[in-house]
Amino acid sequence: MAALAPKTPFRRRTQARSMITRLIDEIECHSCGSGDRADELLLCDGCDRGFHLFCLRPILACVPHGSWFCISCSSHKNHKPFPLIQTKIIDFFRIQRSTGMEKSEIRKRKRRQPGLVVAKKKRKLLPYIPSEDPESRMKQMASLATALMTTGASFSDNLTYYPGMAPRSANRADLEHGGMQVLSKDDMETLSLCKRMMERGECPPLVVVFDPREGFTVEADRFIKDLTIVTEYCGDVDFLEHREHDDGDSLMTLLSGKRPSRSLVICPDKRSNIARFINGINNYTPDGKKKQNLKCVRYDVDGECRVLVVANRDISKGERLYYDYNGHEHEYPTHHFV
Repeated sequence: MAALAPKTPFRRRTQARSMITRLIDEIECHSCGSGDRADELLLCDGCDRGFHLFCLRPILACVPHGSWFCISCSSHKNHKPFPLIQTKIIDFFRIQRSTGMEKSEIRKRKRRQPGLVVAKKKRKLLPYIPSEDPESRMKQMASLATALMTTGASFSDNLTYYPGMAPRSANRADLEHGGMQVLSKDDMETLSLCKRMMERGECPPLVVVFDPREGFTVEADRFIKDLTIVTEYCGDVDFLEHREHDDGDSLMTLLSGKRPSRSLVICPDKRSNIARFINGINNYTPDGKKKQNLKCVRYDVDGECRVLVVANRDISKGERLYYDYNGHEHEYPTHHFV
């Protein structure tokens, strides 16, 4: 199982100047008019208005540290689209070479397709199939670049290790307490193929869009078959104990250590790929669970822990992508998710 996001406790901000000049009992939510549930009431540092976390669109999972501004006061309410210029996209994603006339490696592999019964038994992972039209791929990458630039992050399609955080030597699958699968040789080849395709600009057939209720979210730009590797969850690797009070909403468990001090998380706030913008379901409701079409699975890949985002059913073009943030822990507060 695997979307194992660490628990992020709700807490009140301490830097709001309104807390000095107004009694907490007088604060009401600007959206719903209620002053109830004060522990989930957030104050704008620009206009001093109050907002429930669950009344915001998109919803916030917890009260952030530091300054926070409502959409009326925020300078980021208008997202500047990344230019559809090939050279800029190549530079932004560090694409190795132009792929305008190249054929996908998937089509070069001529393997006999097994029967349905055999395929179900082996349950092999499938590589994603890029859009054939180079212009469509440019639009897909531009949408991701827009989201990354708006959130102040840079692109990375690999796990990254920085001084002061967890070193690469800490990422050892043999330290796992349980819940990690071993990637087979065939599936490792499939993952390597996906990585090579991304390096040369043949990106997953996904587009990032901005929804006023959900924020940045991801849609399929073509049909995606069940068991397809959609992407890898990437970002900076750090020890969980360093991030227990982190207010980020995108932390992902990488290693659940036998000793808690060895547990690792992926932090995609500064460096990340499209996985960061895939939203979670409200797993407290039947309708929320029906939306799930992806699963995050932790794998042992050559002795290191990796997290793959895999389709858990066929996904139609235009369908939004969702996975369960909680996995088996059920600690992440998803009860207000759209």
